[in-house]
Amino acid sequence: MKRSIVIFVIILSVFGLGCTSQNDNIPDQDDEGTIPADQQDIQGIWQGVIEVSGTKLRLVINISSEQNSTLTATLDSPDQGVTGIPIDKVTFQNDNLNLEVESIHGVYNGKFGEDDQTINGHWEQSGQSFPLLLQRLDKAPVLNRPQEPDRPYPYEDEEVIYKNETTGIELAGTLTLPTSEGPFPAVLLITGSGAQDRNETILGHRPFLVLSDYLTRRGIAVLRVDDRGIGGSTGNVSQATSEDFAGDVLTGVEYLKGHKEIDSEKIGLIGHSEGGIIAPMAAVRSGDVAFIVMMGGPGVAGEEILYLQTELLLRSEGVSDDEIAKEREVQSRIFDVVKNETDNAAAEKKLNEILDEIEMPKENKLAEIERCLSPWFRYYLTYDPKPTLINVQCPVLAIIGEKDLQVPSRQNLPAIEEALRTGGNKDYTIMELPGLNHLFQTAITGSPSEYQQIEETLSPTALEVIGDWILQHTENI
Repeated sequence: MKRSIVIFVIILSVFGLGCTSQNDNIPDQDDEGTIPADQQDIQGIWQGVIEVSGTKLRLVINISSEQNSTLTATLDSPDQGVTGIPIDKVTFQNDNLNLEVESIHGVYNGKFGEDDQTINGHWEQSGQSFPLLLQRLDKAPVLNRPQEPDRPYPYEDEEVIYKNETTGIELAGTLTLPTSEGPFPAVLLITGSGAQDRNETILGHRPFLVLSDYLTRRGIAVLRVDDRGIGGSTGNVSQATSEDFAGDVLTGVEYLKGHKEIDSEKIGLIGHSEGGIIAPMAAVRSGDVAFIVMMGGPGVAGEEILYLQTELLLRSEGVSDDEIAKEREVQSRIFDVVKNETDNAAAEKKLNEILDEIEMPKENKLAEIERCLSPWFRYYLTYDPKPTLINVQCPVLAIIGEKDLQVPSRQNLPAIEEALRTGGNKDYTIMELPGLNHLFQTAITGSPSEYQQIEETLSPTALEVIGDWILQHTENI
């Protein structure tokens, strides 16, 4: 598989799909209109595993018959928290199974085994082919995520919607409130890069659900919100920048200020990854932000992070120094185009030439160019968080996992500390948390390939550090 140059984690693009199945393949029927016996054999739950850039992902195919005559199917990607993607065409003839998923440009072709328990074939998507052996299951797999809370919760939760009046965008989320007597200190959670739901769902984990549950049980109200265009929120996340998201965050702060159960003097922000850029932006723009927590937040410009990030991720995959150097050279050429060529048409032509040299498949190339020239990436690549951090005067907790390969602690924590010290901030805490990765899970290597394999969603140590620090600081306000 040709590597993507600029993506943080390379996974199949199956998020946010809501299309309707259009199965127009109707197999031959017997005299009674029932599905033929051989097609009855293929019905059931099938699971296989593909490996994408070191990350193993399970795919689950659910095959059944519609009105006892037509085969239909859906696709689940449990490790990405996605279920029920419609499969548009299902063909099963002479023991050959063909599936087409138009919404994600996916195709599967496999041979039904003589034992009726396996289907051996290949999954094709975005110009690439992956071996995929499907095995029959008695029931659909369930991820073991022991930290996720079950209802009834020992606190209140309510669905909320509020509007960013500057943009007209409506933002939907969940507010959790302790059952003790208020008003309560509160935090608004800010997701990382990409289209994220309010739980920051990634690879079968829901970190913000676990974090909000923990903090609310400790007496802190929590607001977590869908990104633009995700879940119940309107707008388009791909056309926005970190600065735009900071405006959404401040809209959420205004909402919390007007809530009768919230102490308006004790509203803070917790930002993960890119959210660790956005939280300081919002704090500088508004005196209503009482404190911020940066979880794996950058302290240097995006370009610097991406160079080191790519090196560390490739090393974790066993890539040689020579190959890493070649990757760095291609990255540098791409970044130069993104930074210096403001005309999108001209930039696209130059990027095409670069990606053709490394023989990137056409569909991957188109997606890569679109990402590189998006408003978000152009902004992120050159944005230096240090000048903003210099102007942050509210209390700051900055934590990064020791095994974080995406926002490495040795590169970013010193830069954050230096900026806060230079600006004269009198109350900041900088911590590297031993053994934790970018998602703040207890990890072995820190590689993204481990994320979905780890049952732990958030380290209890990280949760305690965050909870203790917030309570200590809100008690003194």
